[in-house]
Amino acid sequence: MLVKTYGCALQGVDAIGITIEVNTENGYKFYLVGLPDNAVKESQRRIEAALRNIGLRMPGKKITVNLAPADIRKEGSAYDLGIAMAILATAGHVSPERFDQFLMMGELSLDGSLQSLRGVLPMAIRAKKDGFKGMILPMKNAWEAAVVEGLEVYGVNNLSEVLDFFSGKPLAQVRSTINEFSASRTHGEEFDFSDVNGQQAIKRALEIAASGGHNAILIGPPGAGKTMLAKRISGILPSLSLEEALETTKIHSVAGLVGNHGRLMSNRPFRSPHHTVSDVALVGGGGNPQPGEISLAHNGVLFLDELPEFQRSVLEVLRQPLEDRKITISRARSTVEFPANFMLVASMNPCPCGYHNHPTKRCVCPPGNVQRYLNRISGPLLDRIDLHVEVTPVSIKDLGHRNGNETSETIRARVKTSREIQRKRFATSDVGTNAMMTRKMLNRYCRLNEHSNALLKNAVERLGLSARAYDRILKVSRTIADLEVSKEIESHHIAEAIQYRSLDRQNWSS
Repeated sequence: MLVKTYGCALQGVDAIGITIEVNTENGYKFYLVGLPDNAVKESQRRIEAALRNIGLRMPGKKITVNLAPADIRKEGSAYDLGIAMAILATAGHVSPERFDQFLMMGELSLDGSLQSLRGVLPMAIRAKKDGFKGMILPMKNAWEAAVVEGLEVYGVNNLSEVLDFFSGKPLAQVRSTINEFSASRTHGEEFDFSDVNGQQAIKRALEIAASGGHNAILIGPPGAGKTMLAKRISGILPSLSLEEALETTKIHSVAGLVGNHGRLMSNRPFRSPHHTVSDVALVGGGGNPQPGEISLAHNGVLFLDELPEFQRSVLEVLRQPLEDRKITISRARSTVEFPANFMLVASMNPCPCGYHNHPTKRCVCPPGNVQRYLNRISGPLLDRIDLHVEVTPVSIKDLGHRNGNETSETIRARVKTSREIQRKRFATSDVGTNAMMTRKMLNRYCRLNEHSNALLKNAVERLGLSARAYDRILKVSRTIADLEVSKEIESHHIAEAIQYRSLDRQNWSS
């Protein structure tokens, strides 16, 4: 007897439909084919124990399980439920009549209960696209799948409940709406700009970065507030749109980082990996490629504290994703693509001791150590960072002044206004912010008058900037103009943008 059930395999941040075919005939042997990994092969033992503990047994026949298509590698234990239900149908314990209406996924424990799995949201999207009526999932994952409208989602706790459902016993449908999933947005109230005394110039630079989606690096001595300021940038970013929320949640779902709270991600991610992170952990990879930190920061912020302490090879792999806004991981059997449209915010000391060019403290680094320390960051990577911001220590006067600080909410209102201008400007393209503008867009939206053009050319020659740095200045100046709701880029916009390149390579050691 042949019975089919249906599941999904993850490939990147998307899911691929899998057909689970179970055939029984005379004999006594269990075959599992279709390019399964060890976790899938072990399903036989889990299913046997689960059936025994709910009062059933495996049929005493030769069982052949095929996971199709056979050229896609199947990994993990989430196929247990589909395999078990197909086996029970061949033994006559349940009718397979409605199997073609539902996609079933879940790992079986030895007592028959179902364990949670990862990647449920892309699976639910695939189920709807393939025309399934609904999904049957572990209860912990049901809320995540229910965000996909037009799909019936049933959360179950054990195999017995699935048997009862296909035997005609009603099962409560898990319902959710987009509004419920997006109901709570904190905007990072734990970290508010009103807590930061002084540092007005740095706040201004981060507001520009947030408005245009620009990368920024903060350079200053220990205790100047670099990390404190960086942690607050996500609180001034606008809310995720519905499309961005779905895309971001998909990535975190594939990584197994979505909880059972019943909501889409509504806050922009803020990822801060330690400087000991490997290049694979940062960009993603592995035998079965998983998203790395840059993809988990998609539509949000990637914060690299103490940038020169990261391995050189780790920093260099950032160069391509910063340009392309995606990362492609190639393996012998497949190639997957993860989105990586993030804001890079980095911080660093100006030298190993941290006090080079400090106004009151003396640098104790030996001659040449300062430049060697700065050389840990390559010129091409630095070129891809739009704003180089020098952070100076807060004076005692400013440190004690706790009134009049702008809140993150106030700054976020200006950022939202600027982002709305950009949204309308790029409405007919895939570009979302000024930082993503192409060369053609620069020519169209960043035209300079004679005085502004002369000012920029002079700065490029004097600072020895690259063509990429030239483009970055234009993009930043466009954002500054948008913050002032100015259609034209004026000379003072260019001048402010130029000052954020004043820490470029040839000037660092001065």
